[in-house]
Order: sequence, then C-alpha cells, then structure tokens
Amino acid sequence: MSGSTEQRVAQALANRYQHVAKTKTDCMNLLNQYRGLAAKLDRFVFNDGITKQLLTLDGTIPVPFKGSTYNIPICLWILDTHPYSAPMAFVKPTADMLIKASRHVDQNGKIYLPYLHEWNPDVSDLIGLVQVMIMTFSEMPPVYAKPKGAPPTPAQPAMPYPTTPYPTQPSYPAYHGGAGYPPSNTGYPAPAYPPYPPPGNLPYPTPYPTPAENTLAGGSASMAAAAGNTGTITEEHIRLSLVSAVEDRVRDKLREKHGDAQAEVAVLKQQKADLERGRAKLNNMISKLQAEQNEVNKSIRVLREREAELRGLVEQSESTQKELDIDEAVTTTAPLYRQLVAAYADEQATQDAIYYLGEALRRSVLDLDTYMRHVRALSRRQYQLRATMSLCRQKANLAP
Repeated sequence: MSGSTEQRVAQALANRYQHVAKTKTDCMNLLNQYRGLAAKLDRFVFNDGITKQLLTLDGTIPVPFKGSTYNIPICLWILDTHPYSAPMAFVKPTADMLIKASRHVDQNGKIYLPYLHEWNPDVSDLIGLVQVMIMTFSEMPPVYAKPKGAPPTPAQPAMPYPTTPYPTQPSYPAYHGGAGYPPSNTGYPAPAYPPYPPPGNLPYPTPYPTPAENTLAGGSASMAAAAGNTGTITEEHIRLSLVSAVEDRVRDKLREKHGDAQAEVAVLKQQKADLERGRAKLNNMISKLQAEQNEVNKSIRVLREREAELRGLVEQSESTQKELDIDEAVTTTAPLYRQLVAAYADEQATQDAIYYLGEALRRSVLDLDTYMRHVRALSRRQYQLRATMSLCRQKANLAP
C-alpha cells in the first residue's frame, strides 16, 4: 500500500473523526490485506437529510464459491465514532449484476451480520468484518449475473440523494463500554445510502456467480420482458420471490436438521465406543472370576480328600484303643536329633525336681542339709545335660 493512500486516509480522518489513530490503524490494516478496496471521502445523507463527510472503503473482496473465486463489490461507511460504532456495510452491484436478497442482505444491498450486531471495539475490527462477510457470501452469494436480454438497470441520478431509507442503524446497538464516548446513533438519524457512481469507474475482471439455485437468474424471458416494459413488480416477480424465500427457509431447516442428526450420530458413536470398552472390561472380569472359581473348586476337592483321610485315621485310632507310648510317638530323623531331644527332656525334668525340692524346703518338709545335697547332685546333672545339648546343636548346625 503506497504512502499516498495512508496520507489520503489521514487527511480524510483529520478534524472529522473522534479517534483518528485507532480508525486510521484499523482502515490501513484492512487496505493492506485486501488490495481490491480503496479509501475515499464521500458524502453520506441520513434519513432526516443531515449530510456527513465520511470515509468509505469501496471496492471488491475475493469470495470463493463452488471452486471459483469471485470479486464481490462492497462499500464500508466508517462512522466518525469508529471503532466505538459499527460500520455500515453495503453490497454495491455493477450494471451487469442484481442483488440476491437473503437474511444477510436486503433488497437495497445493506448487509446484516451478527458480527455487526455484536460489534465490540475491544475485539472487533474491519479485517474481522470482511472475513466474516467472505465466509457468509461463500455460502450465499449476495449478487448474481443479470440474465441475458434483460434491459439495463435505469441510471440513478447523482443528485439528489434517495429518500427511501435503508433499515435503521439501531439494528446494530451502540457500544457503551468507553467512558466519554457517545453511542453510535447519538446525533445521527437512520442512514440512507447515497447513489453509487457509474459502474464503469471500477472494472471487475472476474465473472460473478450465477447460482443454480437462484430462481431469479433462471427466470423466463417473458418475465424479464414484462419487467422491462412495465417497470413494476408483477405477480411473477412476487411468486419467484416467494419461491426463493421458501427455498432459503427449507435449506436452512435442512441444514439445521442435518446438523442435529450429525450431533446425534456423534453422541451415539461415543456411546457405542463406551459400551465396547465396558464390554471388554466385563469379559476380562468374567474370565478372572472363572479362573478363581476353578481354583476354589480345586481347593475344595483337596480339602475334602484330606478330611476323608483324617476321618479314617480317627476311626482307626478309636478302633485300636492301644496305649500310646510317648517314646514311640516322638521320633526323629537322625540319632543326633534323638540324643538332643532326650537331653532336653532330662534337663527339663531336672529343673522341675529342683523346683519341687525348693518347695519342700520352704514348707519344712526337708532340712537344709538334705536339700543342699540333692540340689548339688541335680545341678551337676543339669550342667552335663546342657553341655550335651550345646554339643548336639553345634554338630547339627543349629542356632545355639
């Protein structure tokens, strides 16, 4: 973008706009990114006849549609309270184009977008507005090629400005966030868009879309002739307009239904995945439970076999009724262990004998000399037994 453009924007904003720096930055960012737009100072007439010199960004923006890119002519009017007021956007058709009215563009070419309705100076800018317009127009082009053989659009006089107003500016509410800045509609009545300059001044090399679904573009030649002869809206125009409106309504409903169906399918797919994972977990748990049940059944069989063996031994013991020999009941695996067990038993018996001798002395059953004589003999015996046990444990590599 040349320095002359920046200088022209600065001169247009000076002494006319409240926030020159912010407005200049926003406009230059848009002009640097979209070279098909040009800035100029033009006169804007509001509904009550008030005239204002406003900066306008006029030109074309590239819009992709069905695999091709078309240059759609637009015009942005920047209010003097920018960026605290949303700009006014219009579609500016050339002589070989007609406006296709929709919920985003009216018959006069004024553009209605949620981005404009929710304009916020902290996050909204002109580049974002143009990008939203490109995305919107790529789905629903605002213009279409005029049918061949149709009479040219009557030229609009440059003066005076048209008195038929566009929809009022309050459809985009003013932003009240900045202290000291008046709302965008304060002091301004609803705007009326001025006539466009002759289309010959702005060449558009790229052809414009002729949507197949546009019933006006595919209308009959008789309808075009009737419109050219009478210059009024006929019943055929009304019928085609209603058909176009119904098509748009049905298309929106179908798109909404399709979106709802896709959302439901996504939810069902997620639920199916969750159920598949749950089934895998349940199968794993069932396999583990079956393995544990098999182990439990095996343990039960072993216990029942052992119980049967024990019952047989008990019955056999009760039937024999033989006197149990303690020495035969306690057996060892080696003679060394047998000697250790015998020495331990003798040592414990000697300890008991010494205890009871002490009890007899305490009760005066024995005299002191007799007690001492027996205790001395038993102690000597106990010492020998303990020495024998110690040697046996050493030989058997047992803990001392």
